[in-house]
Amino acid sequence: MKTMMENLVLLAMNLHMFDGAPNPNTNVTTSEGLTDEMKTYYSDYLIDLVEPELVHDLFAQKHPIPKNGGKTIEFRQWDTLPEMTAPLTEGVTPDGQSLSMSTVTATVEQYGGYVTLSDMFMLTAIDPVLIVATKAISSQAGRSLDTISREVLNSGTIVQYAEGQVSSRAALSYTDESTNHNLTPRAIKMAVRFLESQDAPKIDGWYGGIIHPYCKFDLTNDEDWRKPHEYVDTENIYENEIGELYGVRFVQSSRAKKFEATALTAGSKNLTVKTAIASSTTTVAVKEAITNADATALAGMKVLLGAADATIASATAGAAGSATLTLTQAITTLAADTVITAADAGAGGADVYSTLIMGADAYGTTEVTGGGLQHIVKQLGSGGTGDPLNQRATCGWKATKVTELLVPQYIVRIETTATP
Repeated sequence: MKTMMENLVLLAMNLHMFDGAPNPNTNVTTSEGLTDEMKTYYSDYLIDLVEPELVHDLFAQKHPIPKNGGKTIEFRQWDTLPEMTAPLTEGVTPDGQSLSMSTVTATVEQYGGYVTLSDMFMLTAIDPVLIVATKAISSQAGRSLDTISREVLNSGTIVQYAEGQVSSRAALSYTDESTNHNLTPRAIKMAVRFLESQDAPKIDGWYGGIIHPYCKFDLTNDEDWRKPHEYVDTENIYENEIGELYGVRFVQSSRAKKFEATALTAGSKNLTVKTAIASSTTTVAVKEAITNADATALAGMKVLLGAADATIASATAGAAGSATLTLTQAITTLAADTVITAADAGAGGADVYSTLIMGADAYGTTEVTGGGLQHIVKQLGSGGTGDPLNQRATCGWKATKVTELLVPQYIVRIETTATP
């Protein structure tokens, strides 16, 4: 029996689909050299490569794309039956209850990308061209589709800032190992407590967690942390699963949401107050240079003056020491050397990481199988007059996708700093 790699090489060497006279049918997916069996093979190969990338789809309700059903997809949530606390009457059959459900509809969108393969590249390349191209587009597809879901999941309104010591992202800080708002076992227990208080159903007996490698570093030293083989058989381990803590099975992703401070100038994330302020003013001089382009970008930006919230109305460009910021509201006191940072990350510009803890049916998404993802090859000669010398072929992907929150209270987003 041939190995998988042997099969791949045999298929990849059949590149005659790019040879021969121009195809009179411009921009079609059919090819004399690429049989239906090979098309299916490469489509399945693309899906096999994409699926491990879809970490943020892992715990979702998954629905196929309905054919000829328009652009709307319907996610369903069955309602809980009421409690029956009244005693039965002897000999009397009570009324039954009807099952009912709520629905959430969403509009699907299309996404896609492709690479162009020149005739000279295909003629001279040592590696199997179609496999190389398929690997490249699969990585692009997987990362793109995962990010779409990630942004939806991180739009939820149930947010826990570390262990609850602070009440905003901008207040999360990291100074050193002893003074920080890093992810802790207690923060996980608090998130689990919230989900349990909402009666969030579990996923095969567990809650699901998505964690960044930096947060994993801070969490896995806990004595209660268990590796996958210690609590589940090896056949039922999720892709990228790293361990379990307090009823949450964690999968790791370097693409877990990270909130980074927006750079205030082209050269720096931070600005520094030049002169102490002791009376009411809206003008703040800074030590750094501000260009005209920086000044335009700063207008309207929300910032932190140390730990205080502020909004920049405008900025005046100038060399280091002569540039100024004008705030929308006056301030009365501000020390020299106070650090000014954008307000979209932690205190002092600290990076903030999202760890998602969720139950079953918290969100839904479309499947990459069932019409969600397509592999599209255009051979040399298929471009008609747009490619008169048969110099270009393409290999691409197209996906139809939507991700939707179904029960927002079944997802907790823990925001923390992390050890750098």
